[in-house]
Amino acid sequence: MTLHISKEVDFSTISTLIQEHLGSPDFNELAFLLRGLSLQQTLQQLHRLPAKDMAIVYRLLAKDQALGVFQRLDPAIQAELIGSLQQDAVSETFAGMATDDRVALLDELPAQLAAKLLRGLAPEQREAVNVLLGYRAGVVGHLMNPYFVTTRPELSVAESLQRVRGQLDSAESIYTLVVTDETRRLLGVVSLRALMAADEEQRVSELLTVGAGLHAEQPATEAARQVVLSKELLIPVVDSEQRVVGVFSSTDAISILAAADEERAARGSGAEPLRRPYLSTAVGSLVKSRIVWLLVLAVGASLTVQVLSSFEETLESMVVLSLFIPLIVGIGGNTGNQAATTVTRAIAMGDVRVGDLGRVMLRELCVGLILGLCLGTLGFALAGFIFGGSIALIIGITLVALCTIAAGVGGIMPIIGKWLKVDPAVFSNPFISTFVDAAGLIVYFSVAVAVLAN
Repeated sequence: MTLHISKEVDFSTISTLIQEHLGSPDFNELAFLLRGLSLQQTLQQLHRLPAKDMAIVYRLLAKDQALGVFQRLDPAIQAELIGSLQQDAVSETFAGMATDDRVALLDELPAQLAAKLLRGLAPEQREAVNVLLGYRAGVVGHLMNPYFVTTRPELSVAESLQRVRGQLDSAESIYTLVVTDETRRLLGVVSLRALMAADEEQRVSELLTVGAGLHAEQPATEAARQVVLSKELLIPVVDSEQRVVGVFSSTDAISILAAADEERAARGSGAEPLRRPYLSTAVGSLVKSRIVWLLVLAVGASLTVQVLSSFEETLESMVVLSLFIPLIVGIGGNTGNQAATTVTRAIAMGDVRVGDLGRVMLRELCVGLILGLCLGTLGFALAGFIFGGSIALIIGITLVALCTIAAGVGGIMPIIGKWLKVDPAVFSNPFISTFVDAAGLIVYFSVAVAVLAN
């Protein structure tokens, strides 16, 4: 008998029960509890467990339940579980995965174990995996699905529908058919909806939609964005001779963009993305994900300290200048990051390319100047009311110059990152934080020295 646990059962209650049973020498009750969970409940609980406990829980799942759960786990977690499973269970689970999912898992495994898993596949499965492994990681050819429905322009609607019926279980999607010639070169696509609505004797050539495919060597994130923007269920992937080698679905595209956004958000905030869910990530791994970026920023902060020491006499002669340092640093950093974020998004959407560096810099300098005039005027008025004319003039001029510089630098850094073939968001933020802070203080104290000298 299997216990079925209602969705309304409190999440923390199930977690507590699992922890209690994990501390017991007899896992029969835990196995009974786990087999009553839904697929979603099981995934939620696994994501909260450390690696050792996750392996125990996974081995207690029913066979069908374990396979369903494994296919929905992130490849990094799958790789961890592989090491805890018996060889026969590993081979069976691996053979039941989709081809592109197998490749994602193989990317996470040591070469020796990956080769062993490949040897356990049927010849046709191994051939399909090897096609994807032939492309380097990070390109769409490495992530495409080699199983899809094809048809020919001279075939009838009835013949094409028969092809769909023959691949219901193996194809990535049956809702879009790839139309090729006799040499497998791409001619276009035709939707299942169009076939169902047409006369059975009508030819595919009358229904197909002509369109270019994705090139197999195209970067995966760029291809994913193209698929999402096209609003197509899938787009064919072609080689250098325009022969169809696979398809790339909107579902896979969304997953890739979500992972890229998560990685960019983590690095943009000064940390490496986590490979596992937060609560099941070891404290040591959390430290490693953050320490490198903190060291980089610490080196940048030392430059700021050096700038302050260079203007020590100016600070001593007018201590009130130190009150505005947080304001100067904050506005400079925010202005630069605003520009960088805007340009990074424009690069991601394809609106800006490396060749547009000059135009972008000019636009951002103009934007920064206008922002600086607005903020500088406000700063001049407030500082003049409280501290007098000299301080007001220093603050006003500094804000105008700093906003102009920060916007210009923030605007071009993502483009330079793109040119260097690194993530523009990751490249921009640490540099902006370091450069703008130091540059802002140099401008601030240089203006102060010039104004106070007169």
